[in-house]
Formats: sequence, C-alpha cells, structure tokens
Amino acid sequence: MTIAIRKPSLGSAATAFLAKPHKLLIDGKWVDAKSGQTFPVEDPATEEVIAHVPAGDKADIDAAVAAARRAFETGPWSRILPGDRSRLVWRLGDLLEQHADEFAELEALDNGKPVTNARRDDVQGSINMFRYMAGWSTRLTGETIPVSSPGNWHVYTLREPVGVVGQIIPWNFPLMMAAWKLAPALAAGCTIVLKPAEQTPLTALRFGELIQEAGFPDGVVNIITGYGETAGAALANHPDVDKVAFTGSTEVGKLIVKAAAGNLKRVSLELGGKSPAIVFPDADIDRAISGTASAIFYNQGQCCTAGSRLFAHKSVYDRVVEGVSAEAGKIKIGHGLDPNVNLGPLVSKEQHNRVRGFLESGRKEGAEVVTGGNVPGNQGYFVEPTVLANTNRDMRVVREEIFGPVVCVQSFDDDDLEAVAKFANDTEYGLQASVWTSNLKVAHMMARKIRAGTICINNHNYGDPAWPFGGYKQSGWGREMGKEVMEHYTETKAIAALL
Repeated sequence: MTIAIRKPSLGSAATAFLAKPHKLLIDGKWVDAKSGQTFPVEDPATEEVIAHVPAGDKADIDAAVAAARRAFETGPWSRILPGDRSRLVWRLGDLLEQHADEFAELEALDNGKPVTNARRDDVQGSINMFRYMAGWSTRLTGETIPVSSPGNWHVYTLREPVGVVGQIIPWNFPLMMAAWKLAPALAAGCTIVLKPAEQTPLTALRFGELIQEAGFPDGVVNIITGYGETAGAALANHPDVDKVAFTGSTEVGKLIVKAAAGNLKRVSLELGGKSPAIVFPDADIDRAISGTASAIFYNQGQCCTAGSRLFAHKSVYDRVVEGVSAEAGKIKIGHGLDPNVNLGPLVSKEQHNRVRGFLESGRKEGAEVVTGGNVPGNQGYFVEPTVLANTNRDMRVVREEIFGPVVCVQSFDDDDLEAVAKFANDTEYGLQASVWTSNLKVAHMMARKIRAGTICINNHNYGDPAWPFGGYKQSGWGREMGKEVMEHYTETKAIAALL
C-alpha cells in the first residue's frame, strides 16, 4: 500500500477564490453573517485551515427565506417563461464546464477526495444534472380529465412550483448533491435557500457566483453557510419554507422530519445505507472483485451506497476475500490534489474518530482484519482501506453504517434466492444493492426480492440524471433525479369549470 501525503499546488483560479473574503449570498448580495461570526474550513489531508466562512444562524436564515419568498411571489422569477427558465438552468451547466478544473480542485481540497474523481464524477455529474433537468422546465404539464358529473364540464390540472425550498447538503459529495437539489427545484420554478455542510462549504459559495453570472434574478438562490444545529435547524423549522430536501444521516433525517411538522412542510430525504453486494458462484469473479472493491473504497467509503456488506458464495469466498484485499493493497493513499492518488483522507477529525472506533469494535467482536485497519502517518484524517472477514450479523460493523473504507465480508452457502434475499434485507436500510452473476434470471429475481430503492447488476454505485435514486425503509423518503424528483418540487392544482 503506497502512502504519499504531500500537498500539490493549486491552480490560479482556485487560489484566487480561496484568497477572497467569503460571505453569504442573500437576495443577490454577498454579506457577512449578522452575528459577524465565522468558522474555519480545514484541509482534511493536512489539518490546515484553508479559509474562514460566515457562521450563519437563524437571523441569516430568516433574511434568506424572506428574500426567497419575495422572489417567488413578486419578483421577475415568478413571471419568467418556461423556456427562459430552461435556458438559465442549462447555462449553469455551461458555466460549470468552463470552470471544471477549478471546481475539481476546490472539492478535492475541501473534502479530501481524489481530484481525478472529483473532475470525472462530481463536476461532470453536476454538469450533466443541470443539462438534463433544464429540459423539465418545458415539460411540466397538466392534463385534461374526462369526468362523469352531470353537466358540461371542462376539468383539468396544472403543475405549479411548490414554493420556497430549503435544501441541506451533505459533505461527501458537496457540489454534486447541491446540483441534484438545485437543478430540479430551479427547473420547476421554485426559489431556494441552500445550506451546505459546514465541513465542505467552498464549492457552494463558488457556485453562487456562477448563479449570479448566469443571470438568475436576486433572491432565487440564497446560500447560507453555518452549522447544522443553528442554520440547518432554523431552515428546517422555518414556517415560511414550503419544502425541505435533506441528504445526510438517518439520525439527522429524523430530526428534520420533526422540525418540518410545525407547518407540515413537504420533506424529501436521502439518508444512510448498509448496502449488500452479493457475489454468486457463476459471476465473472475478476470483474466482481474489482467492482466490489470499488463499491467500498470509492470516495474513501464515504458513500451512502457503499457496498459495505459483501456476501460471497462459499465456493468463491476465499478468492473474493483474497482479491478484494489485493485491490486494497494497490491503492495509493495521499492528498486528494495529487492526480495519482486513489484514496484521500476522511472528511474530518470527527469522522476519523468514528471510523477508528468501528475498527476497534470489529476487532473486539472477533472480526479478522485481512488487510488495512490502521491509520497511516501522523498527519491528516487517513484510514487504510480495510477488509474484515469472519463477520456476522451481531457485530456493530455489520449492522451500523461506518461511512469509511471498511468492508465486512460474509459467506453464504444457500442457493435458495429467498434465503439469500433474507440476509441481504437484514438491515434497517434499503438504499442500494448489487448482484454479481452471469445468470440473468437470478439477477432479475434478486432485483425483485431485495428491498432497496436501487439495484445494480454486475456493477455498483451506478448513477445517471435520468435514473431515479432513493431508498426504502430508513434510507429515506422520495427520489432524487429522473422524472420522479419533479414530483417533490411541484404541486398539482385541479380546476373544474362549468361551461
């Protein structure tokens, strides 16, 4: 396993952005927090402070929501034509493409992820999202309804924007999760108050500048940096917010639901996961080894869909454990800005301590550490990619979401698909699962039996703007992406006219 913790230099655009004073975007103006307070932003690879951003709180949320309400009800945004709205959303994709390298560098620096992944997946995925969702502005149609009531009736429906939306963004994919939420809300005609994670606020603030450059009217998008327990809680509780969209932990998702009850605002949630990856004996084993290793080690394992429960049939179990461990050993660990690095640091000291705690728990409960399990170096929040064998359902590492590069491998010897599905479903989560087999009947039967919102066959962590994404059980409510997401940002109005 190669470790190279050095900090490559930033490009001039990212350097210039970091050097600027950072402020909140409220009603088209960049302003300090009303309290005057700021908080530091850290490079998780070096533990150095790289910026300070405003510590927005309830007062700033109140101002941002008021601006969003004015923009929605009386501003030019309320009168904009669907085609013009579509062009503005598409323009965001174009601008992001023009500044792609800068955003990739900022994301790698702020979050710790490899810059090559950030450029290929986070930035390009965000570009694709804005371009896909731009088309929905002109496709939000109602319908005429034939009714059986006596008389001559003209009955029809309209699709209208839901209103002011609060969007709370996680730290694992800061830019892409902002795009997943901003793009459909803007396409629908909503106005927004966006609260990025306090650990990773930089790309959201830089994207605010692109929103202004694109020509969006003042108040349509407002961006408040701050802590979850202050700014985030105020946004979820706010009586003049019509909908809140949240991506993050299941624990915090439950708090969001309670907070939203005050005015019964709509809620959509994309929450945690403990995704199974199931390798059948007839699978292409080399492909399965590569794919299931990527399923857990990608993005340092900080994915809600991470394939953290790996089930391998007993006839291929040893080969799978050996192969995934070998893949882990090839990974180069280092600063995310190094283009040769495959695995960066975890996002924060808090997350680092959490993952280390799970590793200690796994050892105490009898898991075999096949590879990894250590903290390399004495700087940064790094954890080696880890394979735990001889794990079972009673262990914390198997039951709970670790959110780090740690996979728990278990064997199975039952060829009955009902039995296989039973252990795959033995979790409170239901976000994603992957099935590895050359038998299409087995693949599609398992896809039906597994209770998860997304199923991948001979792949893991698939995504596309047209593919609806979301979970069953405690993995959330509703769907991101695809046509399904537009249901969250629109209301249906029914009209009956007696002619």
